[in-house]
Amino acid sequence: MSNVGTKSDMNIVHNEAARRFETSIDGQTGYISYKEREDKLVYDHTIVPQELGGRGVGSALVKHALDYAREDNKKVVPQCSFVASYIDKNPDYKDLL
Repeated sequence: MSNVGTKSDMNIVHNEAARRFETSIDGQTGYISYKEREDKLVYDHTIVPQELGGRGVGSALVKHALDYAREDNKKVVPQCSFVASYIDKNPDYKDLL
């Protein structure tokens, strides 16, 4: 088994039924959830269990979600403060707002 935890081997899946992007590491699941509103994706919660804190899980989830929005030609509404601050720190995503 590979040592999970680095961003490159983080397996993020799109759980369309639950409307979220999620990753499971060491039996813990972190996710970013969304709602669809017309041509926009409203990212409302980024949840990372304490056990996974400090590993870049939240940032990887947000990046994945933003890349998905871009590929799907959707605009983004960062309802979650974590998503909003990620976009502030990564201005190349500001065009999605």
